[in-house]
Amino acid sequence: MLKTFLTLFENSQASETNEHTVELATAALLSEVVRADNQIDAQELQAVKKQITTHFSLSKEELSTLLNDGQKQSEHAVDLIQFTSVINDTFELEQRVKILESLWQVALADGNIDKYEEYIIRKISDLLYIPHSRYIQAKLAVIED
Repeated sequence: MLKTFLTLFENSQASETNEHTVELATAALLSEVVRADNQIDAQELQAVKKQITTHFSLSKEELSTLLNDGQKQSEHAVDLIQFTSVINDTFELEQRVKILESLWQVALADGNIDKYEEYIIRKISDLLYIPHSRYIQAKLAVIED
């Protein structure tokens, strides 16, 4: 019976296709940073919107849907690997570093990088296989801007 359930679950996941898989993963990671300090700030939400627009060409309707879906995925996620693995499979190091910079932009949008935001960004950076030196460089580049 357990095998049947697992097979059913695997088949349902395999049949789900999402046109914006990489976009959704990126939106979910950005939402994780927003939620990290338990204070959802309007400036951070605006920064998420700006960063998604910077990385992807989407219509206003697609952007709105993506932001909502990304937030929902983030809230219901058990781990970050489901998002980072999609990005790792799709993007080269330089593109992953750009996403890391976007995470820092979102964290700094309210003028303060909370310790929980920094923690989640570090965790995401590790899961994206970004070297520590690039992690520091990305942080400093965003802070200096």
